[in-house]
Amino acid sequence: MQNFEKFVEQSMPLIEKLSQVAEKSTVIDNEYYKKYDVKRGLRDLSGEGVLAGLTEISEIIAFKTDADKEYVLDSEGKKIPRDGILRYRGYDIKDIVKGFLSEKRYGFEEVAYLLLFGKLPTPAELEEFNALLTGFRTLPISFVRDVIMKAPSTDMMNGLARSVLTLYSYDNKPDDISIPNVLRQCLQLIAQFPVLSVYSYQVFKYYHDGDSLIIHKPRRELSTAEAMLALMRPDEQYSELEAKLLDLMLVLHAEHGGGNNSTFTTHVVSSSGTDTYSVVAASLGSLKGPRHGGANIKVVRMFEDMKANLKSYSDGAIRDYLAKLLDKQAFDKSGLIYGMGHAVYSLSDPRADIMRAYVERLSEEKHRHEDYELYAKVERLAPEVIGEKRSIYKGVAANVDFYSGFVNSMLGIPIELFTPIFATARIVGWSAHRIEELANRGKIIRPNYLSVSALADYVPLKDRK
Repeated sequence: MQNFEKFVEQSMPLIEKLSQVAEKSTVIDNEYYKKYDVKRGLRDLSGEGVLAGLTEISEIIAFKTDADKEYVLDSEGKKIPRDGILRYRGYDIKDIVKGFLSEKRYGFEEVAYLLLFGKLPTPAELEEFNALLTGFRTLPISFVRDVIMKAPSTDMMNGLARSVLTLYSYDNKPDDISIPNVLRQCLQLIAQFPVLSVYSYQVFKYYHDGDSLIIHKPRRELSTAEAMLALMRPDEQYSELEAKLLDLMLVLHAEHGGGNNSTFTTHVVSSSGTDTYSVVAASLGSLKGPRHGGANIKVVRMFEDMKANLKSYSDGAIRDYLAKLLDKQAFDKSGLIYGMGHAVYSLSDPRADIMRAYVERLSEEKHRHEDYELYAKVERLAPEVIGEKRSIYKGVAANVDFYSGFVNSMLGIPIELFTPIFATARIVGWSAHRIEELANRGKIIRPNYLSVSALADYVPLKDRK
């Protein structure tokens, strides 16, 4: 192993030189995208996604439409922005949340049932469904020792993906893509994700940070949110507000249309006819990206940098910092204000709207109201600063990532688990979309790429210079 690592080290100068050649050889002139009307990122010039499929699982609305889902246009022929709406199987997410909170119960399991089966469960159906999930909330014998504890990853998403792929070997029918078998696999993964995520983190902390190794046995009588908090904490203790807020976050992250990157990955890979474990691992790889599931980590890091550099929390000081972010002079110099704006929503993200009220309550309980006030000021000022510096074709508002990282930090959730918690919620949506793709027996998804490479004549090796 040492010889191999030495070889890698010695090879890096050559690899870096070759990488420059590789990059230069594949950069495409932006004019070609205009010439051939290429929808880069599967989006048109206004940023709207190209229609690539149909779904009954969820719906995102950001502009006014009529009964036929055609856009209502203003006098200049432009779409009219509206406050965002998110529907799960036709139900407004705000009504769903209001429903289970008013009844003082957890909502994630009910939402999972709704997304998978297209209807709200009766009390008996929900009880039966909960029994399935809690029954599946376990791992194969010695899986922790033989898989999770072997070569622990420094990134929990990679560890989660490795565990998912390894579960293929423990399945008696891993390649059976009949709907009953796929549903069974999906239910197992929905139940196992909290356990896999937390165990991966605990092992990482033990091997890489020298912390004590604490592995709690999953408690089947708890909801998903409660179980995850109990697994995470040495004393297994949590407050009712903490559990309710984590449950709310799981509900809000469970699904978001077929066009988001990881769910589209689910459709693409499922369309090839491959197994469930390969599909979920691919979707996890997508969600790991900082432009997708890792965005809330960027928000938290941005605020840490902001607090370190601001002399006061006055509007003027905050505006100056936000301007520096957009001018690529602050934080990671990306030119972005993380957590602001969304690929689909215009005037507002309904998930952020729901979370906002509960975030303030938790900040009071955790004695972090000053931090909340800073978040609130940035949310108010950022659209103004963006409007002054950028051309905006639609509204800019806080998205769900703006507050979710702050909530995670107040819950004492380590930053390494931010994206795995997102995955613990979104595995429900992926499962519903995988079943939808298989049930409709669509063609393998294969978009077209146009070659713009120049013609070349082959030159014999001896004549090349």
